[in-house]
Amino acid sequence: MPQYWLLKSEPTSFSIQDLAKSTGQTTCWEGVRNYQARNFLKSMKVGDRGFFYHSNADPPAIVGTVEVVKAAHPDPYAFDRKSRYFDVKSTSDAPRWFLVDIKLLEIFPNPLPLEYLRTIKGIEGMELLRKGSRLSVQPVRPEEWTCVCSLVPSVKSS
Repeated sequence: MPQYWLLKSEPTSFSIQDLAKSTGQTTCWEGVRNYQARNFLKSMKVGDRGFFYHSNADPPAIVGTVEVVKAAHPDPYAFDRKSRYFDVKSTSDAPRWFLVDIKLLEIFPNPLPLEYLRTIKGIEGMELLRKGSRLSVQPVRPEEWTCVCSLVPSVKSS
């Protein structure tokens, strides 16, 4: 049974439209530099599903779905001195940071804004809706996944 996630990205940095234009509509989810979010990445498995969330947008919203197509592996940008994600304490022998590869499943015809999601019964406990929640990678419970997917007629929850 797959696990479910929410992946946040600022659309000015990397949007779901950028993912749609990527080769094979696939990309690595690099640059996560929070230990709790990193641990969530490390627990992802091929076949897991995720919501793609545009943060720091007007309005912030869930804009589509993705699938994990490659499990967690060391983030090579952490070893690259020219990268903004370089970490001197991360080495290939002892990597500190990880990434997964994701593939676009669907761009929603209408985004699901954060304020709208706050009104939906059944997802009140969703991490995204918790006050002060800032993690860029978050778990989503199966019942939350199903409920949110039901808001978009074209999305299959499984």
